[in-house]
Amino acid sequence: MKILLLGQGGQVGWELQRALAPLGELIGADFGSPGERKADFSQPETVQALLERVRPDIVVNAAAHTAVDKAESEPELARAINASTPGLVARWAAAHGAWLVHYSTDYVFDGSGSAARDETAATAPLSVYGRTKREAEELIAASGCRHLILRTSWVYAARGGNFAKTMLKLAAEREALKVIDDQIGAPTGAELLADVTAHALRVAQARPEVSGLYHCTAAGETSWHGYATQVLRQAQAAGVALKVAPEAVQPIPTCAYPTPAQRPLNSRLDCRKFSDTFGLRLPEWQRGVERMLTEVLAR
Repeated sequence: MKILLLGQGGQVGWELQRALAPLGELIGADFGSPGERKADFSQPETVQALLERVRPDIVVNAAAHTAVDKAESEPELARAINASTPGLVARWAAAHGAWLVHYSTDYVFDGSGSAARDETAATAPLSVYGRTKREAEELIAASGCRHLILRTSWVYAARGGNFAKTMLKLAAEREALKVIDDQIGAPTGAELLADVTAHALRVAQARPEVSGLYHCTAAGETSWHGYATQVLRQAQAAGVALKVAPEAVQPIPTCAYPTPAQRPLNSRLDCRKFSDTFGLRLPEWQRGVERMLTEVLAR
């Protein structure tokens, strides 16, 4: 079995290189890859050519324009990367009988209310990023290819920058720290997403009827303020010097920190369909964050 991984250099793509390797021959590609491995989603012809050369049985797309605020000022680029080119990949997969795995986001919702949304909930994205990710979902479904679309939220990894590292830096440098407390979601590790993707693909190979859209996040919920205090508590317990103690982090509303792109306040996703279909128990968000921080602090 031949697997083409697009976006191998990102947080999720990096973990997918590990998790997918036992499933078959893995070929990784990215916008910066040299020569025939180039897959620049802003240049769809490079992706089309790559698909024709590799002829994969499975395409896993971890490429995306994830600069949410920047997308507001470059909507055409965001659409090309997040929607148009994934649509091209889906049409190729449909024509060649390949599976497509694609990652989507809680930003396809408007974030109203306080209930966790399931896969049947109405979408109403608030931002360019959310709209382009929703368009990709629609294009993939319309293509007729066998697919797994995984909507997730608040993705982090030990590799590269993330919210936890930012909080550690600010708490060590500043005398005060303010963090938003009215956006609620589930911090979800790239490592977890990669592992459950590999498991879901194995199931899908035997049961093609599982093709479809799923919500997939770590279990539980918190605010960005709760996330920050959890990070600082663990750092403090590990002996990290902080100017701002966990209990001193000040909660603020979203309106006090305006951004170009509007964020959903409620990012709760109901993941029961995914757990039931693939026989998995998604761990609490704290476990992944603690593991990631242990690795970060050890460095």
